[in-house]
Amino acid sequence: MAKVNRTRSTSPPDGGWGWMIVAGCFLVTICTRAVTRCISIFFVEFQTYFTQDYAQTAWIHSIVDCVTMLCAPLGSVVSNHLSCQVGIMLGGLLASTGFILGSFATSLKHLYLTLGVLTGLGFALCYSPAIAMVGKYFNRRKALAYGIAMSGSGIGTFILAPVVQLLIEQFSWRGALLILGGFVLNLCVCGALMRPITLKEDHATPEQNYVCRTQKEDLKRVSPYSSLTKEWAQTCLCCCLQQEYRFLLMSDFVVLAISVLFMAYGCSPLFVYLVPYALSVGVSHQQAAFLMSILGVIDIIGNITFGWLTNRRCLKNYHYICYLFAVGMDGFCYLCLPMLQSLPLLVPFSCTFGYFDGAYVTLIPVVTAEIVGTTSLSSALGVVYFLHAVPYLVSPPIAGWLVDTTGSYTAAFLLCGFSMIFSSVLLGFARLVKRMRKTQLQFIAKESDPKLQLWTNGAVAYSVTRELDQKHGESVATAMPGYSPT
Repeated sequence: MAKVNRTRSTSPPDGGWGWMIVAGCFLVTICTRAVTRCISIFFVEFQTYFTQDYAQTAWIHSIVDCVTMLCAPLGSVVSNHLSCQVGIMLGGLLASTGFILGSFATSLKHLYLTLGVLTGLGFALCYSPAIAMVGKYFNRRKALAYGIAMSGSGIGTFILAPVVQLLIEQFSWRGALLILGGFVLNLCVCGALMRPITLKEDHATPEQNYVCRTQKEDLKRVSPYSSLTKEWAQTCLCCCLQQEYRFLLMSDFVVLAISVLFMAYGCSPLFVYLVPYALSVGVSHQQAAFLMSILGVIDIIGNITFGWLTNRRCLKNYHYICYLFAVGMDGFCYLCLPMLQSLPLLVPFSCTFGYFDGAYVTLIPVVTAEIVGTTSLSSALGVVYFLHAVPYLVSPPIAGWLVDTTGSYTAAFLLCGFSMIFSSVLLGFARLVKRMRKTQLQFIAKESDPKLQLWTNGAVAYSVTRELDQKHGESVATAMPGYSPT
């Protein structure tokens, strides 16, 4: 009986096992991003138990977010060179270990190392490889698939926020961390679903692949103690890394990377300080947790509906514009937040912010794929999420320092809002400059050759006038008597 190779395909299947990949990524986002958001519910408990200020306590959430994004390239490397399945399973074990050890912490420093570093490293090995796998299985329905997969963050927040609050009340924060440690072990199940697939695009650079493969075969034949072994290993590593990260020189990716830094600075503090801010304006603990649940469920609607809308024919070519619009709207919500000081006003805020948060999170991998292509998507997402690291690390403590210094949340929220608006404006300005430059080049081309007509499809221009003239000449010659083609 012939062996069936299920890992090969000439193009993304846009369905089939791809929907299981979406389901696996959906669960990964629940166990990583939703659980990370719910760590903010422990904020008041940690602050009370360890008698620390806002800034010191905020480092827990900052470290887990920072390490998750900082080590995202490591997750891509493990996924590319071993397998996505191995990376996600290993990440699940590390994340669970971090939660379990954190439940025995006796100081904030212990939580920094366990709940922060160890759990963050585990999440890093899971998050970007799972998202990249969805991009490999979908092309035509990519935005919709990502919308469903990324909605796990909102659904998880909606369900877990009140559950975690209940667990804290029933079993204390130590028991709640222990139970969450068992919950995130489900990442190992998600990893088992990630069946690898090889696309036609993966063989676009056969020369580089051949060089790397040949060097690996030579290394196997040479003694590991040979002086040439180290040199060949370094050469092979440089060759592979150059192929995987060649997109870093693309101007469009550089602009996206810079904007991500400002966007990431603004988006993180809300999930740390929404509950403490609601408590400071007189909202009860259950109602404050309910605001996080609202944020989560509206996030789901933003994930799915924005993914579906941008898959429609009228918006399919405007993913970039939809992304910067969503980021800008979240920044505007931040600017309004200091004026909202009651539950009836905070509920509409949670709805609006949650919707556009889900919208732009869905479009991050879609926009990245449009810039770098599917082959480099895993590595590019690793870099994009890596750029989230430093803003995620510093923004909650800076916001906490502003709260401690000014005695209010106004300065912290305004800084976050202007940061996200600047990210959106930067992307819009870069796209406008590119459009103007493209129009100018087309005008210069037409002026230099009046007969030249450019038909533009994306970034590729086809000159068709001379082909039409040639065909016209052939038709005239065919009509002449005595003509015989040779």
